[in-house]
Amino acid sequence: MPPRRAHRRTALLLALLAVAACHSRSLAAQNDPHLHLTSPSFSATIPARYASCPGQANLSPALAWDAPPPATRSFALLVTDPDAPMGAFTHWLLWNLPPNTRALPESLPTQPQLPTGALQGRNDFGRIGYGGPCPPAGATHRYVFDLYALDTTLTLPPGATKPQLLHALQGHVLASGQLISRYPG
Repeated sequence: MPPRRAHRRTALLLALLAVAACHSRSLAAQNDPHLHLTSPSFSATIPARYASCPGQANLSPALAWDAPPPATRSFALLVTDPDAPMGAFTHWLLWNLPPNTRALPESLPTQPQLPTGALQGRNDFGRIGYGGPCPPAGATHRYVFDLYALDTTLTLPPGATKPQLLHALQGHVLASGQLISRYPG
């Protein structure tokens, strides 16, 4: 084979390998089991307006995340305080967020079903929806926001509890993301 022809074949082979490698990276990104969860409302410290202590607004914070795996059928969100004196305290349970959802606005209503069809559970304050931080005076606690991309919509009724949600999630998590912040800071 003439040298010029060999160079063309080598160049063609390298180009095909490069395309295959890019396609492989693209598929790996689509199947990444990690979601990047952020909040435009806070970073390291949760502002008082999101707290449930007396005199605070108790607003749910805005959240945002990147695209989930293609097989995602819904999202679920669980917010807990692992530093609570009696063990992990549940602040928010939310599930059946539509798969095209990439963000939650600030101040979602504390009602069993949201306009999107998403459902909210009973937090450890005994109420439906978001219940913000309010650790004992002088204490700083971590607040863990866990987001799950699921391969199904869950059949839980509104007002379900954390154990019920965790049980329903088993075997259905395609990807997850976590955001940890502190209050009062």
